[in-house]
Amino acid sequence: MLTASPVALIGNLGPLELVIIGIIALLIFGPRLPSVMRSIGKGIVEFKKGLRDTGEEVKREIESSEPPSSGNQIEHKP
Repeated sequence: MLTASPVALIGNLGPLELVIIGIIALLIFGPRLPSVMRSIGKGIVEFKKGLRDTGEEVKREIESSEPPSSGNQIEHKP
């Protein structure tokens, strides 16, 4: 039995399918649809902000930390 991943299914949506999904969403959510979409948009913005902040924090931590010293240090004698 073949099963498709959700990501593969999303990639195969055409314009007609998107219109049908939009109509179904309109029927289900009705007048609340604008507030639902606004909430989804805010969630996406917060997620991206969290990713950006985490990336900046990791970058600062890497820049501020000293490189690990190896046990085998080589002395240079001129």
